[in-house]
Amino acid sequence: MLLLLRYPMKFLYGLALLLLLSSGAGAQALTPDDLKPLGGDDFDAKSQLIAKLVESGDAPSLRVLQALSSDAVSASGSGEILVQDGDTYRDAATGKTVLAPDAQPITLSNVLRNRVNSGLAAVQLTSPDLATRRAAVETLLQNPEESLKTLVDQARSRETDATLKKRLDTLWAMTALHNHDPAQRLQAVLLLNARHNLEVGELLRPLLAKSPDGSYTEPDASVRRAAQAGLDELASIQRRGEIAGTIFAGLSLGSVLLLAALGLAITYGLIGVINMAHGEFLMIGAYATYVVQNIFQQHWPGAFDWYPLAAVPVAFVAAALVGIALERLILKHLYGRPLETLLTTFGVSLLLIQATRMIFGAQNVQVSNPSWMSGGLTVLPNLILPYNRLIILAFSVTVITLAWTVLNRTRLGLFVRAVTQNRQMAACVGVKTGRVDSYAFAFGAGIAGLGGCALAQIGNVGPDLGQGYIIDSFMVVVLGGVGQLAGTIIGAFGLGVASKMIEPFYGAVLAKIAVLVFIVLFIQKRPQGMFALKGRSAES
Repeated sequence: MLLLLRYPMKFLYGLALLLLLSSGAGAQALTPDDLKPLGGDDFDAKSQLIAKLVESGDAPSLRVLQALSSDAVSASGSGEILVQDGDTYRDAATGKTVLAPDAQPITLSNVLRNRVNSGLAAVQLTSPDLATRRAAVETLLQNPEESLKTLVDQARSRETDATLKKRLDTLWAMTALHNHDPAQRLQAVLLLNARHNLEVGELLRPLLAKSPDGSYTEPDASVRRAAQAGLDELASIQRRGEIAGTIFAGLSLGSVLLLAALGLAITYGLIGVINMAHGEFLMIGAYATYVVQNIFQQHWPGAFDWYPLAAVPVAFVAAALVGIALERLILKHLYGRPLETLLTTFGVSLLLIQATRMIFGAQNVQVSNPSWMSGGLTVLPNLILPYNRLIILAFSVTVITLAWTVLNRTRLGLFVRAVTQNRQMAACVGVKTGRVDSYAFAFGAGIAGLGGCALAQIGNVGPDLGQGYIIDSFMVVVLGGVGQLAGTIIGAFGLGVASKMIEPFYGAVLAKIAVLVFIVLFIQKRPQGMFALKGRSAES
């Protein structure tokens, strides 16, 4: 103490020198002889050397591990291990440039290569860069090594990012499952159970396996009970996810059927025309969306993410114009003749399909999702709800709201309801029924065009797009009640959910047949559908 007070700076310099010399004496520098096993055929020697490099973690060891990972290590004729840097060879231990015309590349087995990659990732767990640490954790999660448990423990104690800390906890549990201490294994199982990740089921099941002599692989009963509880919870989560996924898929399908059937319900309830070309209004709306997308790509690429907002009114107007032309030129001459209208609209359907093939080609075209409709919302570990499906579901609800507002809060809607209930009386009080028919038909066709705009975001667009929805649309209308908005909504979502619930057991084709049989039996008992019909047949 007296020496420290009299010569403080000399004492500190001496202490620092002593620490430096002691650390240098304790550290073992990497030598060329240490690396020579890499050029041999001894698997155990190579494995031990890789473990030593990982444990050391110094700059030369890290350089060798990185070179092994990228297949840039060679052995000279005299056995020295070299790292190739372009056309230059460097001694792997010292980093000095050497001439090695006879160097041969060293090839590692898959097992050793995995250990190198895992070891390199383990060394990077302490990197100051968060992205590097995150990538290292993900690499180790793919192939956890029990020998790296010490490095993982150190990384857990130092990690400050909360999300990455949870991933490190999972990684630690995966490495501790085979620890000799039952308490460590139990802690690892409980930690994995708390994650509620379906992937950990593959880690827990081996703990309940039995050997050929009938004994459990996991000797500790408490660990087995914890593993069984975790597997039961994972099975429950999986069942809930499957049920929720089926319901969502049914609602998603129902939203598309609703957009397709809503216009059909309006026009069929008003005019009584069996329009077999209604599916082509979907196709027109989808191709209008495709055209708008291409215009944005060519002229406003910076605003491409917003093209669906412009495509919605374009799809509505395009389908509505074709619809009003069809009604004025053809259908108004066939009112009261259902067989002729069915055959005529079927022919119109074929003409529209062929015209589309001539304009856009017979092959499907691709409509891209904007960035805000890409990806999905994770609800459960095995359930991700795509954003495009969620947006289409919300879009369907919006269209339903607008349709209800038009039919119940506007003058046109009043005329449509009046003509639907009693055409002759509406005409007697001055309602121009022919004009109402045209407007209502255009409105129904425009709604179908909106359905095509939505369909373009979840699948390919082709000339036959509408053919797959026309029969389902008619089933929705018949089930819900002709001309009934509420019945169409319930029928669309009901058929969508029912179809998706049957499909996992019997397939899509049998599911559609089962739904069709149900509708046939239902309308035999209730011919007017779920809601009483208010239309032309009500006049008789």
